[in-house]
Amino acid sequence: MKLLQDFALIVTGLSGGIAVGSGFVAFITVLDIIPRLTQLTSSASYIRSYEWALITGVLFFTLIDFFVWVVHLPAIVTAVFGVFAGLFVGTLAAGLTEVLNVFPILAKRISLQESMLWLLMAMVFGKMIGSLLQWLLQL
Repeated sequence: MKLLQDFALIVTGLSGGIAVGSGFVAFITVLDIIPRLTQLTSSASYIRSYEWALITGVLFFTLIDFFVWVVHLPAIVTAVFGVFAGLFVGTLAAGLTEVLNVFPILAKRISLQESMLWLLMAMVFGKMIGSLLQWLLQL
């Protein structure tokens, strides 16, 4: 019975990993996220660096999660890492929204075309304040 449960857990874990990995790869490739990011940041000459950074990061953090590695670092190092991780996620989200033209469509639907800057700033500051509250207050 224990062997059957272990086998079911292995199959479920692998299936979930394959589904998430396939979705991530489809997201990155079909929507041309990396080329669009390099275009937005005017850094097309570094496209291979972006790709290798993405691959290395995914593999490294998968290993960290899989083997439950714990590293005790000073708060300042953790803060710097958090800033860079946030920048990465923010630029990735910016690339996605640019590809899908989310903001112009949203502004048109809610009749805020002339207030586009205010809409963007509200989103940016809302995300920033929410992240700071979660980090500072440990909510």
